[in-house]
Amino acid sequence: MEYRHLGKSGLKVPVLSFGTGTFGGKGEFFSAWGSTDVAEARKLIDICIDAGVNMFDSADIYSAGAAESVLGEAIKGRPRDQLIISTKATFRSGEGPNDVGSSRHHLVQAVDAALKRLGTDYIDLFQLHGFDASTPVEETLSTLDDLVRAGKLRYVGASNFSGWHLMKSLAVAERHGYARYVAHQAYYSLVGRDYEWELMPLAQDQGVGAVVWSPLGWGRLTGKIRRGQPLPANSRLHATADMGPPVPDELLFRVVDALEKIGAETGKTVPQVALNWLLQRPTVSSVVVGARDEAQLRQNLGAVGWNLTPAQVAELDAASTTTRAYPYWHQQGFLERNPNPV
Repeated sequence: MEYRHLGKSGLKVPVLSFGTGTFGGKGEFFSAWGSTDVAEARKLIDICIDAGVNMFDSADIYSAGAAESVLGEAIKGRPRDQLIISTKATFRSGEGPNDVGSSRHHLVQAVDAALKRLGTDYIDLFQLHGFDASTPVEETLSTLDDLVRAGKLRYVGASNFSGWHLMKSLAVAERHGYARYVAHQAYYSLVGRDYEWELMPLAQDQGVGAVVWSPLGWGRLTGKIRRGQPLPANSRLHATADMGPPVPDELLFRVVDALEKIGAETGKTVPQVALNWLLQRPTVSSVVVGARDEAQLRQNLGAVGWNLTPAQVAELDAASTTTRAYPYWHQQGFLERNPNPV
């Protein structure tokens, strides 16, 4: 397994990490993802560790905290210093007026609750699940810095921030000497390349590593969706399509056609090719893969240990290119002054 530095930090993370969104299966939304219990989670974690994947990602809202609890039970007895545990908070986690956001009150409460569910005394990477415009950035960052100094958090990051959210946070952290975000967990896939427009150049400039979520385009690049065929009966898109990123049908089928062609050339599956493409993109530190069962996990693990050729990468780039929003389409016309990240 290849390891990369997480942004401009000294922490090295595996290029594939395992997401626990399928753990627990509580609620209509997350039950559509999966309902992995502790026994099955242990098996999946064994497979990950055998393959060199020692980073496990969760969040307090995954199955209302059950995903963290299942993960905590599944890693019991393993050497804690050999694992990298990441989790997230910010979204609503209760009915109270302060059970949401990035206030000092909520973050301290959320971290303590996550530590208890995970059965550990520190979190390797704690990420804000989204930006909270109702709380001063200084309050949020000073709280995270206190939690780092208290030993409860090792590194901090963000998720689903816009460019100005991330840059303002980095500037405030630098001004006050607070712990800075070293990771940005962002949606990025062959059918969702908006990350490249502003967040990727920012990440390269500021040393923020991308931890990619939903790398298969919200379940669209599994190889089961084909042009002219109905959605498979067991696809989670039946229940969750409207809750995830929209993808025009023609873009999806154009990308899938290219993936199938290159899959035939390489002897790899559609998802393996899609994941390998991501692993060659600038600023990507780790790609979060999930799995309902061992077969899915082993297939995802097959995305490493080989590389697409430059010609194959270019073919996928061409198939997945869309018109950028302003001012990014304008900037693309002046690459001499605005070169693409490398």
